[in-house]
Amino acid sequence: MQLQYKHQSFQEEAARSVVRAFQGQPKYDHYEHQMDQGEYAASLVSTGFGNAPLQVPHETIRNNVRTIQIEQGIKPIDQLEGEGINLTIEMETGTGKTYTYIKTMYELNKAYGWSKFIIVVPSVAIREGVAKSFESMSEHFAQLYETQSIQHFVYNSKQLARIDTFASDSNMQAMIINMQAFNSSFDETKNNKDARIIFSRRDEFGSRRPIDILAKTNPIMIIDEPQSVLGADRRNKTREGIKLFNPLMLLRYSATHREVLNMVYRLDAIDAYNKRLVKKIQVKGISQIGNNATGGYLYLEEVVIRKDRAPEARISLNIKTATGTRQVSRLVRPGDNLYELSGGLAEYQDLYVIESIDGYARTIRLLNDVELHEGDAEGQVTEEAMRRVQIRETIRTHLERERELYPKGIKVLSLFFIDHVDNYRCYEDNATKKGRYATIFEEEYSQLVQELKNDELSQYDASYRDYLSRFTAEEVHNGYFSQDKRGKFIDSKVNRAEGGSNDEDAYDRIMKNKERLLSLEEPTRFIFSHSALREGWDNPNVFQICTLRDTDNEIKKRQEVGRGMRLCVNSEGKRQDAEELGWSSTFDINVLTVIASQSYESFARELQHEIAEVVKDRPREVTEGLFTGVEYETASGDKEVITPEVARKIYRALLRCDYVDDAGLLTQAYHEAKERGELSFGDDLAPMSAVIIRTLERVFDPSSWRLDNSRDNKSGHVVEEQLKRREFQELWHRINVRSVYQVDFDTSELITKAIRALDDRLRVTAIRLVVERGEMNQIEDVEALHQGTAMVREQTTTYHLQETVSQHVQYDLVGSLVSATGLTRRTIVEILKGVRRETFDKFKSNPEEFIQRSARIIKDEMALAVVEQISYHRTKQRYDTNVFTEETICGRIGVDVIRSAKSLYDLVRIDSQVERSFAEDLEDSSDVVVYTKLPKGFYINTPMGKYSPDWAIAFDEHKDVKHIYFVAETKGISWERSELRGAEDAKLECAARHFEAISEHDNVVYDVVNSYQALMDKVMEG
Repeated sequence: MQLQYKHQSFQEEAARSVVRAFQGQPKYDHYEHQMDQGEYAASLVSTGFGNAPLQVPHETIRNNVRTIQIEQGIKPIDQLEGEGINLTIEMETGTGKTYTYIKTMYELNKAYGWSKFIIVVPSVAIREGVAKSFESMSEHFAQLYETQSIQHFVYNSKQLARIDTFASDSNMQAMIINMQAFNSSFDETKNNKDARIIFSRRDEFGSRRPIDILAKTNPIMIIDEPQSVLGADRRNKTREGIKLFNPLMLLRYSATHREVLNMVYRLDAIDAYNKRLVKKIQVKGISQIGNNATGGYLYLEEVVIRKDRAPEARISLNIKTATGTRQVSRLVRPGDNLYELSGGLAEYQDLYVIESIDGYARTIRLLNDVELHEGDAEGQVTEEAMRRVQIRETIRTHLERERELYPKGIKVLSLFFIDHVDNYRCYEDNATKKGRYATIFEEEYSQLVQELKNDELSQYDASYRDYLSRFTAEEVHNGYFSQDKRGKFIDSKVNRAEGGSNDEDAYDRIMKNKERLLSLEEPTRFIFSHSALREGWDNPNVFQICTLRDTDNEIKKRQEVGRGMRLCVNSEGKRQDAEELGWSSTFDINVLTVIASQSYESFARELQHEIAEVVKDRPREVTEGLFTGVEYETASGDKEVITPEVARKIYRALLRCDYVDDAGLLTQAYHEAKERGELSFGDDLAPMSAVIIRTLERVFDPSSWRLDNSRDNKSGHVVEEQLKRREFQELWHRINVRSVYQVDFDTSELITKAIRALDDRLRVTAIRLVVERGEMNQIEDVEALHQGTAMVREQTTTYHLQETVSQHVQYDLVGSLVSATGLTRRTIVEILKGVRRETFDKFKSNPEEFIQRSARIIKDEMALAVVEQISYHRTKQRYDTNVFTEETICGRIGVDVIRSAKSLYDLVRIDSQVERSFAEDLEDSSDVVVYTKLPKGFYINTPMGKYSPDWAIAFDEHKDVKHIYFVAETKGISWERSELRGAEDAKLECAARHFEAISEHDNVVYDVVNSYQALMDKVMEG
């Protein structure tokens, strides 16, 4: 089968935008120059062919670029940017970037006769992919342009004859080189073999320097992924090496540009997704609920290498928390003790100490002889279960998709990325064995296919039933890895500088089988490959991607989904796009499902944030809302805010002046008038011209809109006038008294109540894996990505696991509860002896959680027993007002702080929607004179720990209120002193008794409320 290529309007527009930038340049069919003939002049061709120099003035190119940018809603340049001629083309992953720049070569040749091109790519994987594209697209472009195909070759310093042909052939020529080879060969300061070849006069090359022959052609250099190829340093060796070619121009193609110079085309992630030019993204996230913390869980994320420092390792391990255990990431060095790092979890007692870290092999070794490679996990029983569920969900999703697409003649492929070949294939004593993932795959595939045949396939699915029966579980999967001389699979070496591998052997196998894998006659439908080869996989019919390792921070989520974003093809090689299927049906067929090795929530959030970061410079549409709420300064120096009515008036003026088109883009008329300094919005709006222009310019800097929209932290300060106010001083004098408490309780009664509470309330988490599915149907705007609302959760499936406690971990249950509660061993023993058998058996399934939750329940009962007998007494000690000045308030306006006119601070921190509503009502109420959110430095001592009330409020003494001074706690639920439930409620009761003790003549009231209205009900009570 051969892929069929066709004309697509967005690729045509991208190519034409580059061509239009040089409008006015004359065409030369063949631009000749005298080639250096070297010592063997008689035997060498004397005429060379290169690109004609630019004859169109730079000012004309600048005007051409501006016109193109204005048409597309891109911020127009003032002058040409960068050194030499640079054009930036942004194309989202999966939309045919390689096709587009090859098409651009043909268009530039057709328009201006330019014929020499050098393509610099960041890695071997992309280099091989580009070379493969030239081969497969050759016939398509030859027919489209009715001309000879571009002759292409991959640069090899040992094949200098190809350079001679590049310069002497009058037809189109393209040289492809990856960044590593480029930096090795074209750095004149290096003295390696490759550099010596390109910069020295070679006998086999007529005593000429190859670099001089190439530079004479004035090639157009296409930089594929310039953020990787060129890097951030503007004086690095790659940039210096490019200058040696004397390039006519640089064309920069990427989806994620670091440096944007003279952008002439933009197809960003949002446009590509909403125009259905890529697959719809669906995510299945897998998360573990519960952890018995007895298996010595340890995961090696990465070995960290830094200059002038010994290797360190970033690991994941369990740690003890107030509510149980959780997994965290920590950076460790030799000698670090995991038992101490975990907070004393017993699972790490057995010599879990880092013995050594090998930076070359990228391994760590512990004193107990455990050794881990990067990506390996140890000791967690559910690690194996997690991989099995990932494989099962991948197969299940594959079969669901395949059953739908098989009748349409579309081959479905699933791709597994693994880190170690021996997880797929093992070689022991000259025998080949299946690795654990291959074994799990065949078990799960056989079971799921049989279930499908038995339960779901109807008589109408006869052809698909036959298709499933045609191949065994062993035949439907295959491995694509590098091979040694004996044909054995071996791990690919990771090149961290290039973000992948330089494994030419593995990429060769992948590329050779690209079309064959698309055939329904080829049994391989599930592919296992090394994660270092991720960039090499670009098959359009990959519908499922599963990474069988814990995803680390180095792997971007967009990179993980990027290998499957291309629209699929059918058995005839036809792209299944909107033209073929209809716009609404494109996402029905083209769905990429990522089976993640982390929770759905985590993966979806990170993916959306990464997309948002990439499109952060996307221009904002001009609407009335653009101006509403914008603050500006009048001629008299007053601060004003643009109202919705004025914003509507501004927008109508923009339409009337033809400054904005129907799509909300700024027009050519606007930019021309601005450049001439002649922008006018009418006499009524003339005083506001500056703020209107400033607001319109921010269209091209969308990030600026979020600065005041809660994304920057603001600091709050005490308002001295409020602090000195008589009403506040009166309030403060009444509540700043300190107190002491006395308490006694009956131990036997506590034991009885604790036993009853443990039997009734102790719940220990069942160990299970939860699979959550969600998908992204449309991306409304950048803010939806920032907020994480573009992807919507749709379905949840739960797998229950039977986990047992490791026999190697010993627990002191009684001692742990004594330490956590402060009770005697005798009391704890009596409580444990009294609980039911099924309650005590919960310890076996999850010891750590049993201990922590039991301790919390016992402490709740202690608190209730204590509070029944507690009494508070005034002291002569008082709090000083410096507790307010020592408090730091910091937050984002509208998110976790609001501005205040009545509070002691100019900002009020809010921790819930209840608090937000309460504070806003306090601000609006004419009954309230002054209030404050009490600082943490102001607290009441209780047997359960320190407690700080929420609010202190002073009401207007002239209003009809019964209680002028009020201390309030805001809770989302109602609270009754007669119905105490646990330690938190006991703290509230202690606070109530404290204020009763310090209040003289009931002049201060304390209560718990859930709204301002509930507060007023209390204030009005007699």
